[in-house]
Amino acid sequence: MLARLPGLLARSSPGGATSLQQQARGVLTYLPSPGDGASSTVTLIPGDGIGPEVTKSVVDVVAAMGAPITWERFDYLSGSEGGKLPRTSVPQEILNSIRRNGVCLKGTLFTPLDANNTNTQSLNVQLRKDLDLHVNVVHGYSIPGLNTRHKDLDIVVIRENTEGEYSGLEHEVVEGVVESLKIITYEKSYRTAKYAFEFAFLNNRKKVSAIHKANIMKQGDGTFLKACREVARNFPRIKYDEVIVDNTCMQLVGRPQQFDVMVTPNLYGNLVSNVVAGLCGGFGVVPGGNIGDGVAIFEQGARHVAKSLAGQGVANPTATLLSTAMMMRHLKLANFADRLEASVMKVYSDGDKSVLTPDVGGSGTLLRFTEAVVRNLELEEN
Repeated sequence: MLARLPGLLARSSPGGATSLQQQARGVLTYLPSPGDGASSTVTLIPGDGIGPEVTKSVVDVVAAMGAPITWERFDYLSGSEGGKLPRTSVPQEILNSIRRNGVCLKGTLFTPLDANNTNTQSLNVQLRKDLDLHVNVVHGYSIPGLNTRHKDLDIVVIRENTEGEYSGLEHEVVEGVVESLKIITYEKSYRTAKYAFEFAFLNNRKKVSAIHKANIMKQGDGTFLKACREVARNFPRIKYDEVIVDNTCMQLVGRPQQFDVMVTPNLYGNLVSNVVAGLCGGFGVVPGGNIGDGVAIFEQGARHVAKSLAGQGVANPTATLLSTAMMMRHLKLANFADRLEASVMKVYSDGDKSVLTPDVGGSGTLLRFTEAVVRNLELEEN
């Protein structure tokens, strides 16, 4: 893993460390401020489907590596009818906990398709809006030893997270005719674009691609592009281009290596990040985070409750473990993040099918995978 973004995540390097980095291994990479080693309290929402299982894997691994993290758990928050009381709103005590701690790790919350409750936003959307988590970051990259159609992938999708088609403004005009409003504001588009270019600048990325449909939605997506162009002028060293969203999907399937950092409105980012996840091995391997001012929630990059896998012990914890590494960087625990990522990557590079979970071609279980990660951590320490 190379080119650390302070406080967020690492960029992968399928080819390994460069000679310059090998020469610099004895150099200090982090100089702490007083108190940086104190334990951090993180809000934990296990969620629905496989969420409780993969977040338990995280809790076990974090404990095994001795990371200074304590958990404030909220097991009851659920959008599912499966054994828990389904909720239509996020309780205030959970919002207060996330604001107080500043950081949350969560499993995906189930969103029912309820035709009788059309005015209720999903719990996932409510969290993002109530906490103003205005940017979603998904990092898809090739994992050594994982067989996929395309190699050498390293794509970051940065998505506006609070408006667009997910504004939740729908109504029936007359029977059989529905209006669903797409809200695009210059202010929110600008801050998303600014984050994307700052991300690229701090991570030595070379290109930012704005994904849009401004050829049809000239005012809505046109406003988004206007903001992106304005920000791009302040970063002359970073190449900027614009790609129509349908062409983006085709290009991703055919030649994904051309993409570096992608900045998108809300809906397009949801679609594109799931395509990227599929290219890299599926929803079980791609990490993600939702970032706001002074608060962040980390979760798997392609949100999927995988209810059909729940309780079988075969869920893949990779995405949630790598999201935890992103969270550790956010908490200034870069060394712990490095160790966790390296231990997960070693499980894949070892290629033991009896350890890898079925979604990536193995016959193993979540428990075996977790135990292998812990063993790798112990080998590092020794």
